[in-house]
Amino acid sequence: MIEIDVDGQDLLPGSAQAVDAAQVITAVLDEAGLEHGADTVSISLRLVERDESAALNGAWRNKAYATNVLSFPAEVMLPGFRALGDLVICVPVIEAEASEQDKTLAAHFTHMLVHGTFHLLGHDHIADDEAEIMEAAERRVMARLGHGDPYAPAVSA
Repeated sequence: MIEIDVDGQDLLPGSAQAVDAAQVITAVLDEAGLEHGADTVSISLRLVERDESAALNGAWRNKAYATNVLSFPAEVMLPGFRALGDLVICVPVIEAEASEQDKTLAAHFTHMLVHGTFHLLGHDHIADDEAEIMEAAERRVMARLGHGDPYAPAVSA
């Protein structure tokens, strides 16, 4: 069972509110090969404005600007329960990125859930080889969820 505590859902436009976050997280766990059938897997999701994203990014990453997604892994594993951690998604940033990249907001929001969840599982993209592994896994999950390649360049008309 996937347990998601969502804070700030009113910031998300209707098209993105229709995204089934539990389905997205389940697809990431499946891709990562993590058994989760009988366990409760918990994620806290906070949707924020630019100022809160910038404050958190500054405090935790020493980068004083709003960013699309921040991941804060948890260290809690109990019998039958696994807390993956917290995701913070900045709605205005992902709205702007979706527009710039000619993607639907629902697809980009889904990608940020996928990307952030992989971070909670310990994946990173600092080194090129790590980025290739993580991006390939994200592409497979997005395809499984019915979305195109999140890293494909925007097609200009």
